[in-house]
Amino acid sequence: MAVYTDVGEDQLKAFLGEYDVGTLLSCKGIAEGVENSNFLIKTTSGFYILTLYEKRVAATDLPFFLGLMDHLSQKGLSCPLPIPRKDGESLGELAGRPAAMVSFLDGAWLRKPQPLHCSEVGRAMAEMHVAGQDFSIRRENALTVDNWRPLWEGARGRADEVMSGLTDEIDRALEALEGGWPKALPEGVIHADLFPDNVFFIEDRLSGLIDFYFACNDFLAYDVAICLNAWCFEADGAFNLTKGMALLEGYQSVRRMEPGEVRALPTLARGAALRFFLTRLYDWLMTPEGALVVKKDPIEYLRKLRFHNQIGSGAEYGLRDRDMVS
Repeated sequence: MAVYTDVGEDQLKAFLGEYDVGTLLSCKGIAEGVENSNFLIKTTSGFYILTLYEKRVAATDLPFFLGLMDHLSQKGLSCPLPIPRKDGESLGELAGRPAAMVSFLDGAWLRKPQPLHCSEVGRAMAEMHVAGQDFSIRRENALTVDNWRPLWEGARGRADEVMSGLTDEIDRALEALEGGWPKALPEGVIHADLFPDNVFFIEDRLSGLIDFYFACNDFLAYDVAICLNAWCFEADGAFNLTKGMALLEGYQSVRRMEPGEVRALPTLARGAALRFFLTRLYDWLMTPEGALVVKKDPIEYLRKLRFHNQIGSGAEYGLRDRDMVS
């Protein structure tokens, strides 16, 4: 559940009075998500998403997030558009939290994506990467390879409670990635959290990307690796090569990966798996019972990490022979 801060009706009406959005008709909390408090707002002028930014989101990052959505929307990418207040600003305050309103996107996320949908995601991700190249604000990735060891040290002492032998396995994996992380790959703005619940579809047509609150500057191919992890594994843990091929072909139909990115893809995929394993493990061990955060099983991403450890080239993710030429 993702409603951490209660909002009174009088507070909400006063907040909405700072916007040209009409009169409040209804407000409903949105249960999905883990970082912020989100509400579906209906007014006499339509539907909007209201987000209250909780303590895990740094207020100094908000101009990046809101500015990025505005920039991408102006470039033609379908994503939420920040709604300006009457004073021209995009950010206000509600219930003691920074708050913003964004446009509502039609569509729903898919519980069982098919190869066609993976192709659409790959294409949209590449369009975002291209559109973000001239975005003027920069935000460093707070969850890249340099940040994994402190996260691991916070959970390491209890890791074997989750699975016997886990401490040694993750020690080895982290050391290998720290020593072998790629350098000098093409960089730009990445989504960094493009899971199925952050991509909306209307039937088989992708209708928009949402939740840019992990977006940052990093290797573009790292975003591809995150999506391979998020979209191309089945419920039983098996990697679906057809989905991998569709996602990569969709991406390369818009932006062709460079040879160095292709060579680095197995390492980046291992890193993406370890990153999500570590954040899930930390929440699994450290979140108090009764908290409103829905804890996700870290073992799913341990299995993915083990799969990537066996991969030797991008061809095993579905890259065509022509893409493997250095």
